[in-house]
Amino acid sequence: MKKPIVFSLFHDQSVFMTAIMGIMTFLAVLSLGLALAIGTGIVNWNRQWDVHATVQITNSEKTDTIKKIFESNQDKIDSMRQIDDDEMSRLMRPWMGGDRGVLKKYLPVMFEVKFKSKSDMNTIGGLIGTNARFIPHYDALRPSISAGWKMVTILALLLGLIIVTIGTCVSFIARNTAILHRRELEILNQVGASDRFITRQMQIIVARICTIACIIGFAIACPILLMTLGLARSARVGLMAMLEISGAGWVALLLVPFIIVLFAIMVTKRTTLKILKTES
Repeated sequence: MKKPIVFSLFHDQSVFMTAIMGIMTFLAVLSLGLALAIGTGIVNWNRQWDVHATVQITNSEKTDTIKKIFESNQDKIDSMRQIDDDEMSRLMRPWMGGDRGVLKKYLPVMFEVKFKSKSDMNTIGGLIGTNARFIPHYDALRPSISAGWKMVTILALLLGLIIVTIGTCVSFIARNTAILHRRELEILNQVGASDRFITRQMQIIVARICTIACIIGFAIACPILLMTLGLARSARVGLMAMLEISGAGWVALLLVPFIIVLFAIMVTKRTTLKILKTES
């Protein structure tokens, strides 16, 4: 037969705890989801561009030399294309201004090259030397990657603050509840109820409220997270287009509510036992 709960949280406390745990779960899932999405995007970005490089020839007299280097190392090159003047003009016009004829005088000869491996890229980069500017894409994109990792770090710190907030709120509510139910606790002690039994009562109450709150918070966070990822992909701009959450990432997000409930139960047990020892 199921044992009844001896005492419970007051209505105002129940509403407050449900609201705060729901909000905290929402923020935890959202921050972890964005951190996973950005981290995965950075990894995909690096994987996509780690064998790409741009060769800029500012001295036209060196063009033949560079082409000979490419021709003699075809076995190391997966694909290569020269950016024509019209494409270069479209790329540079917002920054340089002027008509196309003037722009052509200042535009370098540019090649986009995809190598078969990173070692091949480094080898050809060394052969090009001072004849042209050899710019690996991962070097050119390093500021964007660095900014992405900083965002992941900020989100991780936010997640840590959320966990601390959850622990503080649960501890406060457990302490306040024990004080408000002081008379019931004294009666339970007089009839021989153990600290473990009383603590179990508090854990059941907190677990029920946290489970409902976490389900609500998770249900609200997931659509918002999916909408954010959809908007990022539809933008088709740089790192944003690479954002995604893997299957393992979704599993981690599904575990967040369970971890929050378990954490709340542990905090409740620790706080209640501490109060009972103080009162005894």
